[in-house]
Amino acid sequence: MKSVLRALAAVSILLLAACSVTDKVGEKLTPYKIDIQQGNVVTQEMVAKLKPGMTKAQVRFIMGTPLITDAFHANRWDYVYRYQKAGKLIEERKLALFFDQELLQRVEGDVVAASPATGEKKAPEQPAQNTAPAKEEKGFFGSVIEKIGF
Repeated sequence: MKSVLRALAAVSILLLAACSVTDKVGEKLTPYKIDIQQGNVVTQEMVAKLKPGMTKAQVRFIMGTPLITDAFHANRWDYVYRYQKAGKLIEERKLALFFDQELLQRVEGDVVAASPATGEKKAPEQPAQNTAPAKEEKGFFGSVIEKIGF
């Protein structure tokens, strides 16, 4: 009978000790979050092809279908691109194209076309967010392997 009580006490102590460790492990273990790419991919090369006076059909051929076309602002097309890696925003780009009588008038946003007169790129109106890749954490098993010395 005493051996059963000793075994039960030993198991209880081990279980209580395990509870204190799970708090630290729970902080390190997180659910997997997929990479999410949303919207229209807008590159500098695409925007460089845009010229004032182009028709909507020509712009749609170069840029693709706009993400947002507002019924109240039919002369404005918005292209938005977002990339999230593991739930953290890595890259975000916004571009607005303005038309007058079915012809492209101007381009605004993070990625801007070259000005028609000088051929130089205009400065972005909104600063682009940092697009450097996020530092990857080693995770629980990576840190355990590092401590062991493999």
